[in-house]
Amino acid sequence: MDFQIQYLTPDIKLSSYDDKLFKTETVFEYHMLVWFISGETKIIQADKTYVFKAGDIFLIPRNHLATIINYPKDGLPHKAVVMHLTTERLKNFYSSVDEQRKTGNHKASIHRFSSHPLLSSCLASLIPYFEMEDPLPENIAHLKITEAISIVREIDPDIDYILADFDEPGKVDLISFMEKNYMFNMPLERFGYLTGRSLSTFNRDFRKIFQTTPQRWLTQKRLELAYYHLSEKNKKPSDVFLEVGFEDLSHFSHAFKKQYGFAPSMAR
Repeated sequence: MDFQIQYLTPDIKLSSYDDKLFKTETVFEYHMLVWFISGETKIIQADKTYVFKAGDIFLIPRNHLATIINYPKDGLPHKAVVMHLTTERLKNFYSSVDEQRKTGNHKASIHRFSSHPLLSSCLASLIPYFEMEDPLPENIAHLKITEAISIVREIDPDIDYILADFDEPGKVDLISFMEKNYMFNMPLERFGYLTGRSLSTFNRDFRKIFQTTPQRWLTQKRLELAYYHLSEKNKKPSDVFLEVGFEDLSHFSHAFKKQYGFAPSMAR
């Protein structure tokens, strides 16, 4: 896989690769503002799936589980400019904003900005800097990120509900969280963090509630979801295994056959 990442600063990067696909399951520590130059991305969250193409601009909120599958398209590599909106930068930004912050119970979801000319121009202006040999001076990086935040707020005033929310995840109901997010193949430490628990507390609470280990429960739930997609949605095993939390097709096929007694292809 020809995969390249160029960093202007730790918070601004240009990623490019031309393999068939690149898949990751993650929860981002910071909000990410992404501008697609070419390629296609599918982002799968618990309640919705998004597809983004060349020219799209979108914001991925922090602390939200997602499966991200990136594809080259039309003979062009998957290429995108990514800007990390760190908590420190956002706190500094909002400390200088006169108007009252908008905070509260507002659902944080992926926001799409439909090729807005100001935002597109702001992010496109970063491209020449990637041709420099020297790192981007911090004062210029600060100006660029501040410009992007200001434009996003003009486009969508409600974005403050997300960007100005600096709270860490609190302790949540484990049953409802896991039933909603089991298809994301994350380390147990991250599941613990997102449910407001240490790893040891997460494991203890999980065993008490589900009467089994997290690993066994997660595998069973992912295989049940795969069976549904194969038998009811008539999908192919190669289209299913990534979306239900498996890393490779052979491992998925082996686990599926062990649980159901026949190969995934037979479930269609």
